[in-house]
Amino acid sequence: MNQWLDERLNISRLNDKFLRKAFPVHHSFFLGEITLFSLIILIITGIVLALSYEPSNSLVVNSFDPGTTAKPNMLPAAYHSILKLNAMPFGDMLRRIHHWMANIMVAAAVIHMMRIYFTGAFKKPREINWWIGLLLLIFAALTAVTGYILPYDNYSYNTVKVVYGIAASIPWIGTWLAQAAFAGNFPGDGIIPRIYGYHIMLLPGILLALTGAHMLLMIKQKHTQPQYAKRLAYKKIVGVPLLTQQTPIMLMLTLLFAGIVILFAAFIPVHPSEFFGPPSTTPINNIKPDWYLLWVFGALAIIPSFEFDIFGGFIGSEFVGAILLPTVVIGVMFAVPMLDRSKDMNYYAENPTNHPVRLAIGTAFMAMLLVMSVAGYKPDLISANVLTTANANTVLWILLFAVPIATYFATIGIVRGIRSLREADERESMAHAAAADD
Repeated sequence: MNQWLDERLNISRLNDKFLRKAFPVHHSFFLGEITLFSLIILIITGIVLALSYEPSNSLVVNSFDPGTTAKPNMLPAAYHSILKLNAMPFGDMLRRIHHWMANIMVAAAVIHMMRIYFTGAFKKPREINWWIGLLLLIFAALTAVTGYILPYDNYSYNTVKVVYGIAASIPWIGTWLAQAAFAGNFPGDGIIPRIYGYHIMLLPGILLALTGAHMLLMIKQKHTQPQYAKRLAYKKIVGVPLLTQQTPIMLMLTLLFAGIVILFAAFIPVHPSEFFGPPSTTPINNIKPDWYLLWVFGALAIIPSFEFDIFGGFIGSEFVGAILLPTVVIGVMFAVPMLDRSKDMNYYAENPTNHPVRLAIGTAFMAMLLVMSVAGYKPDLISANVLTTANANTVLWILLFAVPIATYFATIGIVRGIRSLREADERESMAHAAAADD
């Protein structure tokens, strides 16, 4: 049977080329795999949830409180299906798993990208995979945003209203773009079917295609090797084969990871659609996105309101904070491989402390995003009397510049201290070796 399959599918070549690929044995290399496991579980739970979800904002009779024959209680079909899903056995549990898995996937991807940056694994010849990884992160965030809209409760309604306004704020083409993306003016009858199509077909298809390209490039170019591999076999692939050793490790990690998330979901609730109620004209104060988009919300909170006309196109604070500034930030991240000055091929993961400037820039960049995320809580900080309405923007703008600058120089100082201690240890070891020789 094996020979019959091999003659037709050339399985032996598949085994030699792919199934025996060597994976580095280092805990940090599992971050990418956790991201992949999360995506797989998200797709599985999403399929099950889709079987009970009705992608429509047409009005249906509320089966939980039908009202009277003369005046029935009507709800959007999408919101009503969420109420029914929550009432089903394990329905709410599935929503929780799906929600927390999405957050963990983004978190694992962010930490994975941080490892790639700080160890220099974005360098030649892996620049393309760095760009693919950033695209994966961007489309994962967009997929999560569309998922937040689908319950179509009052929170989701106000969220999509904000997103529609951001799209419409783009000069010259904003109105047309917003109508094209959201199936007409907000709130149109086709908005939920359109968002549903994005969430279950377009965006997952893009994520799967990018994941496939990412993995194929990784197999073609090989992993960057941990530092210990340099001592064991210089410029050789050191690791365990995929099929016989890495696969059991991955399966154990998957089961452990899934069990932890399920346990977590059992005790921590998610978006309470019943609490927010159906869509209404009553606004919800202090709408906030998930943590990975909170920095954009913070930028909107601290940029003063303005608007001016350039050749018929209106440029305002909403466009600058939610479109222009994130584009600049993401553009800088895409430019990282091109800004690197090294010319040699990178075989080994670098010690971050050997590259203090890169390390300091990375930590300062994260500090900047953290301050911007804190700025997203400006109304809460004012209501808690931590800041006043008069000085909130001034304080947050000062922190936005002061914290990254302080982080940069603190990182440089810490690295220099580590280097001094390392050099002192080396001198002491050399002195002991010289004394032993005498």
